[in-house]
Amino acid sequence: MRDVDAATCEVTPPRVWRSAPVGVTTVAVGVLVATMLWSATRSSSPGLVGVDVALAVAALILVPVVVRRPRLGGVLAGVLVALSPVATPVASFAVLFIARNRPFRQAAAVAAVGVAGEAVQALWRPVPSLPYGWRLVLMTIAYAALLGWGTWAQARNALLAELRDRARRAEREQERRVDEARAAERSRIAREMHDVLAHRLSLLAAAAGAMEYRPDAPPERLSAAAGVIRASAHHALDELREVITLLRSDDAESPTDAPPGQTLADLPRLVDEARAAGQQVEVDDPLGPPVEIPAAVGRTAYRIAQEALTNARKHAAGQPVRLVLGGAPGTGLSIAVSNPTTPDSGATGSAGAGLVGLAERAALTGGRVAHHVDAAGRFHLTAWLPWPT
Repeated sequence: MRDVDAATCEVTPPRVWRSAPVGVTTVAVGVLVATMLWSATRSSSPGLVGVDVALAVAALILVPVVVRRPRLGGVLAGVLVALSPVATPVASFAVLFIARNRPFRQAAAVAAVGVAGEAVQALWRPVPSLPYGWRLVLMTIAYAALLGWGTWAQARNALLAELRDRARRAEREQERRVDEARAAERSRIAREMHDVLAHRLSLLAAAAGAMEYRPDAPPERLSAAAGVIRASAHHALDELREVITLLRSDDAESPTDAPPGQTLADLPRLVDEARAAGQQVEVDDPLGPPVEIPAAVGRTAYRIAQEALTNARKHAAGQPVRLVLGGAPGTGLSIAVSNPTTPDSGATGSAGAGLVGLAERAALTGGRVAHHVDAAGRFHLTAWLPWPT
């Protein structure tokens, strides 16, 4: 990319020109100058030979000036052209260089100075075999060709630089999208881990609490509580292993759905686990037998019910919980969970991480989740999920 001078709004030569040895350019132009000098000395009078040699040296000295300060070097080369044809290669190089690296108006001005110099030179150093008018036309066409060539080269370089920049931006954008997708997947997995482990650990805590506070319970009750602890620990390990396997995957498109079977059809098993841990759960399910519900909606509904029962065990231990399901295809699936609060409930009136996760999960399916505590101190969690016809 070229550097832009903020004060003059000009494009400075690219680094390749500034860092390349100026001597190489001087030698290349010097060959052309020497050729023109040899031709001029053969056709010029003996008195002009010394002048042509001096002007050739001066023209070679201008080559580094053209590279460093193009406008100044180009104008001086055009002035030398008016005195001798040996300066024509330097003036031509100046037009081409400026056209490739500077704005068009600067290159056009330098080309005009060069053409004017050629016109003056043709007046006092004519070529017998070439009329003045034709010579002026040919030199104008030559400078115009150099101007057009340099301008086209600058536009081509700018286009290539823009395409390379677009390619780099596209690569960075693709990397950013991949990173965002991976972060979103990991966030979903983290929510899944919270939902699964919070439910299992709350069952463990409830069963262990029952054994701790009722050591005189019948052996059957203690055995049932121990069975709940064992089963919950076993399920927690299995589900934790599955989530960790997903976390270790670097594929941003790895599936992060709930484990197979954890849909709305598994709600009775979830309620039975809660009741086995000592939680009082009342279910009002007018839907009846398992019905056909989209898989994503069914999983979300299961997680909402699971999180609601988990929160009730954590923040309102010993209080009865009422779970109500309703809805129909076309109108949506509604879930309502309520339970009395306790004086030491610390999260019933504010949205914790689990409730925030439920709101995000429901939003992904086009649904919504709300919660509040009524005047009687009863906590309500309501959710609505789309149920297509």
